[in-house]
Amino acid sequence: MTIQSTRPTIQSINPATAEVLETFELFTDEQIHAALDQARSAFLQWRDISFSERAALLQRLATYLREHKEELGRLITLEMGKPIAEAEAEVVKCAWGCDYYAEHAEQFLADQPAESSASESYVAFRPLGVVLALMPWNFPFWQVFRFAAPALMAGNTTVLKHASNVSRCALEIERVFRQCGFPEGVFRTVLVRGSETEKLISDPRIAAVTLTGSAEVGMEVAAASGRALKKHVLELGGSDAFIVLEDADLDAAAEWAARSRFQNTGQSCIAAKRFIVVESVAADFERRFVEAASRLRMGDPLQRETQIGPLARGDLRETLRRQVEETLQMGGRLLLGGKPGSGRGFFYEPTIVSGVTPAMPMFREETFGPAAAVIYARNAEHALELANASPFGLGGNIWTRHIERARQMARHFETGGVFINGMTASDPRLPFGGVKHSGYGRELSIFGIREFVNIQTVWIGPARQ
Repeated sequence: MTIQSTRPTIQSINPATAEVLETFELFTDEQIHAALDQARSAFLQWRDISFSERAALLQRLATYLREHKEELGRLITLEMGKPIAEAEAEVVKCAWGCDYYAEHAEQFLADQPAESSASESYVAFRPLGVVLALMPWNFPFWQVFRFAAPALMAGNTTVLKHASNVSRCALEIERVFRQCGFPEGVFRTVLVRGSETEKLISDPRIAAVTLTGSAEVGMEVAAASGRALKKHVLELGGSDAFIVLEDADLDAAAEWAARSRFQNTGQSCIAAKRFIVVESVAADFERRFVEAASRLRMGDPLQRETQIGPLARGDLRETLRRQVEETLQMGGRLLLGGKPGSGRGFFYEPTIVSGVTPAMPMFREETFGPAAAVIYARNAEHALELANASPFGLGGNIWTRHIERARQMARHFETGGVFINGMTASDPRLPFGGVKHSGYGRELSIFGIREFVNIQTVWIGPARQ
């Protein structure tokens, strides 16, 4: 007779078919405590390992990711629906992030001499301890690695609480770290519900917290971290503006608009979502934008020709459907799409709605899926005013041939990043993060690796007269 477990479970569901892929038992309290103990014990040794030794392990990990991009990419596609070509590219980008920090971490964290009254004084960068990572499903590998690579190179260890719908990805990432030779406990995954997060944050073995998620969850994590007096970084939602001025290259702007809005089936915090176009070129831009979006192929995300896959969950599709329908009821004009796909899975057609105003849901709310809002502006000043009329401030785009004007506009763009005649993207060499309801703190570059360190002053006497 088989005895069935009564432990609570979570499921991984294929969003292209709505079929259950795998069922996971949630960690018991004993398993959680064991993982935290192991991560803390590992930190006490890991912090004293040389930069060169850490870098060698990270480079070995980068090589593994590149060599196994097909199988790891397939796992991403199965669990959250990303088109397979994009999923494999995500894995390769993780390898790039690992190589970047393996090469630059020692330089970024080198002691810095500082002038003072001491015989010698300097600033040192010491690891904090175990960092809790609360990660989302939309980039299930990259979001983890863009945090983990700098945090580990700085001498921290990490515990990952991933989104429940990508639990196999979470466990696979832990397996890859072990297989590549990282000491036990340096990278741990725990399978727990979101409601358990506050207990993890308050645990004394956790030194700091990083979250990528919604603004609502960010407020809860910030409050819990504040109560525990723990350093935290928040990378939250976005409703990025894509400004098209009257002198823009409309062909290029429209092609990049389609890519920026519909990459990852529109499920990206830094995707362009509000397309703010000067009225004199609005009709020409809309025609080109619709043409570019109409060429996108929706279908099975495991097929390489697919560019639009399913949304990751059924509730996400319902939220997007509501936002589009309410916007249309309030006077928006449908140019393309506007309805769920037929058949199984959580598909939604590439959608463009024009005539959107600040009162409409597609302007006020973050749209997390393949739906674009086109807003009309009188001129450049009005376009910037509309861009900033959002609670979010993650990234933004300006399309114009007048680069100096764009530079001046960037000074007043209330965002963590401004991309002129290009698409917003994260790059290990550049800091990444937002302002307002898009969070605070930075990931990537030298700024990211210095978020989770103790910036320590060292003063050596005697004092000089």
